[in-house]
Amino acid sequence: MTMLALGVFSTSYAGGLMTNTNYHIAFDRMMARGATFDIDAAYSNPAGLAWGHEGFQLSLNFQKPWQNRDITFNGTKYEGKASAPIVPALFASYKQDRWALSTMIGIVGSGGFVEYKQGVPMFNVLLSSMLASNGITPDQYKLDSEMKGKQYIYGGQINFTYKLIDCLSAAVGIRANYYDGYYRGHVKATDHPFLGEVAKLLLDVDQKGWGFTPLVSVNYHQGPLTLTARYEFRTKVNPKNDTNILDAGLGSATVAALMAADPQGAQAKLAGLQQQLGAYTAPYQDGERTRYDMPALLSVAAGYEFTPRLRATLEYHFFDDKNAKMANDRQEELTHGTHEILAGVEYDINDKFTVSCGGQRTDYGLSDGYQQNTSFACDSYSVGLGGAWNINEKVRLNAGFFTSIYSDYDKQASYGKETYSRTNYVVGLGVDYKF
Repeated sequence: MTMLALGVFSTSYAGGLMTNTNYHIAFDRMMARGATFDIDAAYSNPAGLAWGHEGFQLSLNFQKPWQNRDITFNGTKYEGKASAPIVPALFASYKQDRWALSTMIGIVGSGGFVEYKQGVPMFNVLLSSMLASNGITPDQYKLDSEMKGKQYIYGGQINFTYKLIDCLSAAVGIRANYYDGYYRGHVKATDHPFLGEVAKLLLDVDQKGWGFTPLVSVNYHQGPLTLTARYEFRTKVNPKNDTNILDAGLGSATVAALMAADPQGAQAKLAGLQQQLGAYTAPYQDGERTRYDMPALLSVAAGYEFTPRLRATLEYHFFDDKNAKMANDRQEELTHGTHEILAGVEYDINDKFTVSCGGQRTDYGLSDGYQQNTSFACDSYSVGLGGAWNINEKVRLNAGFFTSIYSDYDKQASYGKETYSRTNYVVGLGVDYKF
């Protein structure tokens, strides 16, 4: 696997490796939303809108995530700051008798920025090793390194729902996904007393692309019981490079010094170095494409209304990551696709106020071969809580908070031991309006 074709600086804050699942604030405060009939069903249970609000409804949601993505290498901590501005999502639906039409617009994959002000270990080690092989030791230069990346997958979907019989409905839909990402970074060996800039690796690449996702769902509702299933087909995303800067190699003074010391030996070393760097940088040449498929997703849920005020949902997600193409077929390193189990409960205190809480367990099927400095994941438990306020018959205000508790991942890389760790917090506020 080449050094630069490792993946993306992914900053997704709920869901699979390439897919988000938290758009509406009701997810933040309850998590398991696969059996809902409310407006957020436009994403989590489109078929359920056959039992939703008669007429038109609209929902606007805003979330703010905070996340760290740290790498500890041989005792040194490389802090990765993941950030995103306020993340919006819009829902709308219209229902008349047995049919409904709905839409959702949001950031459906990842969403944010990651920056490593100290760079990342494998980039730094690569340059140091390259210099050491040419007789230049770390005490002879200063290492200046920084890496950052962005990834957003914007999505807009539309669904058509129809109640087939009194207890069964189905929905079909399609989502358009727009990928927008970049890599920016440098690793420089500078301040050598005689050579100045000894070596460098400079990268500035934008990537953009489209993909389309067919969607199907069914909903069975009888008395207090609701059973649902939703399937998203695999989405092929193959963005194209727009390369602004791609420059790697030894500085001119370094080359001249090596040639003067040993012309024949230096020529062989330099030829080998250029061949090595050419393989590293080839995936980021202008016009090249890199696969970042969004995997097929199966979601099944069971909801039960214990009383008119108390509801609970149990839900399962399977992301078929092993059959979603990644750069250099990296998906084959996974031991299995992503498994998620979600549970949530919601209670109406009275006609005005509702409280809820929920949890989620995520298991990605990780392996040492999958985990890389610029794209790693950690299995997690997430918990969420919050509430809703029915201001009047038409307006509902939702507020929620959730956090993910990650398991550190230890990897013995060829150049030393690494530990990957993450933290994640999300707060959200949204308003639903029924016309």
